[in-house]
Amino acid sequence: MTILDRLSRLLRANVNDLISKAENPELIIEQALRDMRGAYTEARGEVAEAMAQAAKLEREANTNRRLSAEYEKKAEEALRGGNEELAREALKRSQNSKDLAAGFDEQRTIQTSTIDQLKTQLRALEAKIDEMESKKSLLAARQKTAQAGATLDRVSGFDKAGGAMEAFDEMEQKVAGMEDRNRASSELRKEGNFDEQLKDLGRDQAIEDAFAALKARVQDTPGPKS
Repeated sequence: MTILDRLSRLLRANVNDLISKAENPELIIEQALRDMRGAYTEARGEVAEAMAQAAKLEREANTNRRLSAEYEKKAEEALRGGNEELAREALKRSQNSKDLAAGFDEQRTIQTSTIDQLKTQLRALEAKIDEMESKKSLLAARQKTAQAGATLDRVSGFDKAGGAMEAFDEMEQKVAGMEDRNRASSELRKEGNFDEQLKDLGRDQAIEDAFAALKARVQDTPGPKS
């Protein structure tokens, strides 16, 4: 699996997790950038490690080439000295070292190709991070514009059925109804007081009439003789 493949899976997992929690889109962008920077650091480490491994393979190949040459020289010296058995053993070791050198060279070639691929992925990742960084401000601005539009939709919906304005109108009507009932009760109380005044006025007149009649009788009746 390449670095970019791992990064893609990581980003999908983290972003899906944030979306499932209904996080702020700006936070999702920031998290994605953090993940990409982390992957970039990891990729640089892998490239450095691969380059170090390639250098080690080259050293091993050079070492075995040097050993092969030395054993070949010793085989020649042994043969000159008349020791054919020793010469054959030296040639055998020379060939072994030569085979090892070829194997290390082959591995180094593969490693070099891997390094080239890693460097390509690293440059692509670096470019993607730069692109995301440059787009971050634009995406944040677009997010704020979208939020403002959503707020406008909510405000413009206040006069619709079920909106806040309808609830306000209903409350206003209830208050107006209470005020009407209070005024009616006040009027009724005033009318009741007027009736009482009229009733008292009639009672007072009756008393005055009775008093006048009593006074007339008293005046017409002679007083006791002394």
